[in-house]
Amino acid sequence: MFTDTHCHLTMLDLTPYDGCLDVALQRARDAGVTKMMGISVDLDDHIPLAQIAAKHADVGYSVGVHPCEDPQVMQRASVEYLVELAQSEKVWALGETGLDYYHSTDFIAEQKACFARHIHAAKIVKKPVVVHTRSAKHDTIDLIRAEQSQHGILHCFTEDVETAKAVLDCGYYISFSGIVSFKNAQSLRDVAKIVPLDRLLIETDSPYLAPVPYRGKSNEPCYVPFVAQALAEVYGKTTAEIGEITTRNFETLLCQPKV
Repeated sequence: MFTDTHCHLTMLDLTPYDGCLDVALQRARDAGVTKMMGISVDLDDHIPLAQIAAKHADVGYSVGVHPCEDPQVMQRASVEYLVELAQSEKVWALGETGLDYYHSTDFIAEQKACFARHIHAAKIVKKPVVVHTRSAKHDTIDLIRAEQSQHGILHCFTEDVETAKAVLDCGYYISFSGIVSFKNAQSLRDVAKIVPLDRLLIETDSPYLAPVPYRGKSNEPCYVPFVAQALAEVYGKTTAEIGEITTRNFETLLCQPKV
């Protein structure tokens, strides 16, 4: 059994399935995927994601705003509104939020403020926060520490050992995507070695970053076992064992919120 902790279900390429998401989700189940979390990047994403989750018992979703969104959209994400959106039991997390200086450094203050509001809302509803960071690792760590955030996921991890240790010390889980399977990603696999098995998660970040042997193609939840396979080689486990461990970790993350 495998859990895809981060997939953009409203962005998948459904051409091979005649436009039918249900078929894509069934293909994931046929591959052994037992749970999928659809991720919001815009406040309005909760509308289609709620419809998908209501139809599929093995799908939950997040609510929030990606740091690359327009600052006006970020401003709409007040603590009160995020708390309101997160009331459903099918909302498993808040985000994806965080900091991204790779695409723009024009709105750093707005990104930080929005990130902090997600953390505050997550504490109120006692659900984890899903954090994106790119070219902003030091500020990301500083903000997590400053806001005393202890219940979250650093998703699509591509950073160094220092960053891994810092977020682990804060209580976070670390999620690896298909990047960990890339031939040129040995340094990332070396970082993975220091992540405790009980803090490990896997994801596709689909439709992006398809793992080997599908690198370069559109990604989807059915490929998450290949992320587990790459990590199995790192940890000296079987692919099935990594699947079971990471699924159990996700359940723990959802069922044992931090105070």
